[in-house]
Amino acid sequence: MSKANLTLDEVVAMLDRVADKIIASEPELSEADRNIGDGDHGLGMQRGLTAAKEKLAEGGFPSIDKAFMAVGTAMMSSMGGASGAIFGTLFRAGGKALKGQGVFDSAGLATFLQAAVQGVQDRGKAEVGDKTVVDAMVPAAEKAKGTSEGNLTEALAAAADAAEGGKEASKDMVAKFGRAKTLGDGAVGHPDAGALSFTIIMQAMRDYVNE
Repeated sequence: MSKANLTLDEVVAMLDRVADKIIASEPELSEADRNIGDGDHGLGMQRGLTAAKEKLAEGGFPSIDKAFMAVGTAMMSSMGGASGAIFGTLFRAGGKALKGQGVFDSAGLATFLQAAVQGVQDRGKAEVGDKTVVDAMVPAAEKAKGTSEGNLTEALAAAADAAEGGKEASKDMVAKFGRAKTLGDGAVGHPDAGALSFTIIMQAMRDYVNE
């Protein structure tokens, strides 16, 4: 059954589901990062989302934006490094843009993703084609913007599919940031680990509203 929107309590439950999915995906994320990076991305994401789960369990969020921002703050303070800064910014910038929203709907999803993209690009300076998380984020944000007048279930499904497409496209790219940059063509054939993490986040959000 399609859902038009989520309440604050449902948003917290959705974010908790996202955390569970990333934590369970640590082996997959670590393997992806070992292929072209330092190999620590999976453990970092696991640590960050474990901290986020603890923060979510405390409850007491006055509004939807604060729940998203709490996840970002927990990730930023517990992970360190580039991934902590980028994914912390993703949730904090996206959440901040939701201030005043009583429910989380398809328009809110579009607002969240567009602000998240802007925040991540302002911080990391990556563009589409650089083999980073941005390659999955931008297609998802664009798809969400195009489905912002529909129901949340359909919008999340479309955004998750777009993120998956962006992650797959990153396999053919030569990296311009991080350790993967030093590999040159050696990084071709493998997806960016950050793009994989973002795709898993979107899929977990999609799966939550489908249940």
